[in-house]
Amino acid sequence: MNNHTWFKQLAVIVALAMFAVACGDGETSDTTEATDTTEATDATEATDTTEATDTTEATDTTAAEGGEGGTYRIGYSNGGGVGNGFREEQVCTANAEALASGQVTELVTIHRNTDAAGQLSDIRDLIAADVDAIVFNPNDPDALNPALDEAAAAGIPTVSVDAFVTHEGTYNLYNNQIEYARLGAEWLFEQMGGEGNVYYMRGLAGHPADSDRHIGFQQALENYPDITVIPSIDGEHTGWDPATTTSLINDWLASGQYDGTDGIWTSGMDSQVVDAIQQAGLEFVPIVGADLGAFVAQLLDEEGYPGLVGAAVTNTAAVGGAGVNLAIKVLNGEEVETAPDAPQPNTVLLDPVLADNVSDDGQATLESWQVDGLDPLWPLGLEIEGWTTYTPEQAVACEGPGA
Repeated sequence: MNNHTWFKQLAVIVALAMFAVACGDGETSDTTEATDTTEATDATEATDTTEATDTTEATDTTAAEGGEGGTYRIGYSNGGGVGNGFREEQVCTANAEALASGQVTELVTIHRNTDAAGQLSDIRDLIAADVDAIVFNPNDPDALNPALDEAAAAGIPTVSVDAFVTHEGTYNLYNNQIEYARLGAEWLFEQMGGEGNVYYMRGLAGHPADSDRHIGFQQALENYPDITVIPSIDGEHTGWDPATTTSLINDWLASGQYDGTDGIWTSGMDSQVVDAIQQAGLEFVPIVGADLGAFVAQLLDEEGYPGLVGAAVTNTAAVGGAGVNLAIKVLNGEEVETAPDAPQPNTVLLDPVLADNVSDDGQATLESWQVDGLDPLWPLGLEIEGWTTYTPEQAVACEGPGA
C-alpha cells in the first residue's frame, strides 16, 4: 500500500473513533471495523512485502489493500497498433472485462503508436496515476524492466499480455506464438508438397511475438529441407500495418516474383494479401493467416475467391480482457495457475488452433468462429474460457466502466 493511502485511511479511523467517544455509541467499533477494509495497519509490513520479488507475497499485500469484491483502478498500456484490428480488439476486450467484472471503477488506457522508450514513459505515467495494477502489451521484452521495478516498489502488480517480458515479478499471459507459427508453417509446407518457395511476411520487428513466431517458423523449416524462404530467411516485416502490407504485396506482384511463389506465410496481415492477388487477376497459392474476420470470410467464400486454399491460426485478442481478469485475481489474492514449462516464470500460455478450408472439420471450425457485428479486421476469438467473463456483444460494444 502507498504511504499516502495508509495515512488517509488512518485519519478516517481516528476520526471515527473520536466521534464514537463523543457520542457514546457502543456500535462504533463495528463501524470502524467495516471501514478498515485493508485490515493491514502495519505500514512496515506492507512495505517489506511489496519490495519482495516473489509474486505470491506481492499478491497478498495488494489483496489486503482492496479485498475481494473491492473496486480498483487499472492501468492499460498498448504501445502500438492504432488502427490494427488485433490491437483495437484487445483494448475493447480489456474494457469489456473491466466492466463485466464489477470490480473496476476505471480503466486508465494509454493506446498510441510508440517505441519501447515511449512505453516506458507510459507505464511510469500509470504509476504516477496511482493505479492498483497495470496491464500492458510490451514493445520489448527487456526495455520496460526499469518501470516494472518501480511499479513493484510501489506495490502495483503488473501483467504483460500478447507477449512476454523478462521481469521476474510480472505475470505473462500470451498466445503461444512459437506454436502459432509452427502450426501454420507445417500446414503450408504440406500443402506445397514439401518443396517450393515461400514468401515470408512477418510482423513488427523487435516485438516479442514476432521474434517467437520467427523461432516457430524456423523450427518447422528444419523438417522441410526443400522449402526455400523468399525474399530472404529473415522475411519482410509488415509492422502489422494493413497499409504497409498492401504496399509490400503489390510491389511483390508488380516485380514478377509472384510467378515463382508457391506459398505465402503471413503474420496476421492476410486479407490484404488475398485481395491484392485477386485484383491483379492472378491465381492463388496456399496461404496461412490468423483468425481475422475478413480472412476467415474469404476462406469460406468459394464463389468470391475461387481456388483460394488457406488456413487460419487462432491468435485471440481476448488477451486484453484476460490480462485484466488476471490482474483482478492478483488484487483479490487469488491463486493464479501458471505453466511450469513456460520459458518465463509466472506465465499463462494459451494454445493456438488451426482451421483450414480444405477439410470438412476445418470448414466447420471456421464457420463456428463467426460473430455477428464484428469488425472484419478483428480476430474472431473474442473469449477465453476461464479468463474472460464478458459476452461477445460486450466486447463488440467496447464499453468500459464509467462509459
